[in-house]
Amino acid sequence: MRAVAGPWHPAFMDISEQVEAYLVGLPEPKQADLRQVHARMLSDFPDSRLWFTDGTNEEGKVVANPNIGYGVFALTYADGSSREFYRVGMSANSSGISVYVLGLDDKTYLSRTYGAEIGKASVTGYCIKFTRLSAIDADVLHAAMSHGMTIDHTA
Repeated sequence: MRAVAGPWHPAFMDISEQVEAYLVGLPEPKQADLRQVHARMLSDFPDSRLWFTDGTNEEGKVVANPNIGYGVFALTYADGSSREFYRVGMSANSSGISVYVLGLDDKTYLSRTYGAEIGKASVTGYCIKFTRLSAIDADVLHAAMSHGMTIDHTA
């Protein structure tokens, strides 16, 4: 049996409970910032699939930060295989918060569309990274996340 990575392990609770346990374990102000973004996503996309990944692989080894995700699309790998994954996700990291907008064909879209207006953030092909929610324009962040939730991934 693999070791439990944390109190949010799926064997013990449903996804909403895993997310809550993860958030409770974060230091302030990251906890408050992630809670604010999470609440807005749940409010704006109440019927979307909620995800939580604890950051461990099949062997229980930590390979990433835990992530909260929203929505669903088919993530296709270079070898042609695919699996379901979230459309938009977020995680706490050592320097702040990362928001992931997945499935964008144009890897310059986020930076071109939101980079100049978002404030003090690093914007790459699929990631928006910032230290605090107060350092950025939260409405611009939400616009980027909403775009990720509503684009057509089947076209």
